[in-house]
Amino acid sequence: MIFPLGDDDTGRTSAPVVNYLLIAINVLVFVFLQGFGSNDRFTYAFSTVPAEIATGRDVARPVVIQGDAGAEVGRIDLQPTPGSVYLTLITSMFMHGGFMHIFGNMLFLWIFGDNVEDRIGHARYLIFYLVCGVIASLTHVFSTIMFGANPYIPSLGASGAISGVLGGYILLFPRNQVRVILVRFITTVPAYVAIGLWFVLQLIESFGALGGGPEAGGGVAYAAHIGGFIAGLILVKFFAIGRGSGQAPVGY
Repeated sequence: MIFPLGDDDTGRTSAPVVNYLLIAINVLVFVFLQGFGSNDRFTYAFSTVPAEIATGRDVARPVVIQGDAGAEVGRIDLQPTPGSVYLTLITSMFMHGGFMHIFGNMLFLWIFGDNVEDRIGHARYLIFYLVCGVIASLTHVFSTIMFGANPYIPSLGASGAISGVLGGYILLFPRNQVRVILVRFITTVPAYVAIGLWFVLQLIESFGALGGGPEAGGGVAYAAHIGGFIAGLILVKFFAIGRGSGQAPVGY
């Protein structure tokens, strides 16, 4: 297990106002619109449902969740989505399923987002964040359909977009020191170790999720994490054009 606690911000030269704004929006949505996660009507109206994205048609009906033996293990009452269902690719990345979900996501965003914003600029960072989030959601939709998971289980959360931020961070600041809890100890490791181990864990967990049968996908959307991370790796250098060279890339 690896859990980040902080990073080296000594090279940052500007206030990460966009990063602060993104964190504030996520918290405000969770508290006032989702009712600390209790407002299912709002949550199920604005989260991303793979079947809706694949077909372009809104689904507003109860969905039965079945276990391995075919027995009903849960029910999701999907709500009508105002406007286009494709807007949920944006709205879903500002919602969360519970306290630990939003805490973990906002901690990662707080630690890693500020340096990326400082390097590529405020406006570019906002666009970068949203584009990575949309690509992450589309990756989840594609994997859900491709591997036969339940396409009616909604997905939500900022982790896809934040995975893009991590992908950008590991390229821009590979040797930045990151304080982490590694197994049971607090230590400091280079960013490429901290984020690299995180990404390996996503790959391992995603293979486990693929073996979960047709109802898999109701937990963590690992495909979104992987898709967002790869999007961040590919896109960040384009967003950083003209913003300074920064650190030399690590040799691997």
